[in-house]
Amino acid sequence: MSSKVVKTTEELVLPILEQKNLELVDIEYVKEGKNWFLRVYIDKDGGVDITECGEVSEQLSERLDEADPISEAYFLEVSSPGVERPLKTKRDIANSINQYIHVKLYEPINGEKTYEGELINYSEDVLTVEYRVKTRKKTVEIPFDKIAKARLAVKF
Repeated sequence: MSSKVVKTTEELVLPILEQKNLELVDIEYVKEGKNWFLRVYIDKDGGVDITECGEVSEQLSERLDEADPISEAYFLEVSSPGVERPLKTKRDIANSINQYIHVKLYEPINGEKTYEGELINYSEDVLTVEYRVKTRKKTVEIPFDKIAKARLAVKF
């Protein structure tokens, strides 16, 4: 059911976002405790503000009420993905070159399942990440299909 709600929500929200020149980053429909949450993450170059989130929320809420794809009570949240934005698509990866990222893999590469560093290249579905081991810089090539999760990361 969760995937159906996400798909229907995507179909309803995309026209709203296109009209406002906003990008859909992610949708999740999850149960936390006894409550259900429908979360829609949106963005644009330079980030989105609370007014834009509110406008999208109002319009999406109306469309969800008309389509009525969710039988139980839920909370709708429309927000920015934040500084640690998930990177879900190849386009997201390509747009993140020269940024600091965190990548979790399905299976180890060079004995590691997690890498954090600067994305220095992305071509032919392979990411090249420069990371540090103590004071030494190293690079790793990661095939896109080996990525379990990827996101922007904050460098400390």
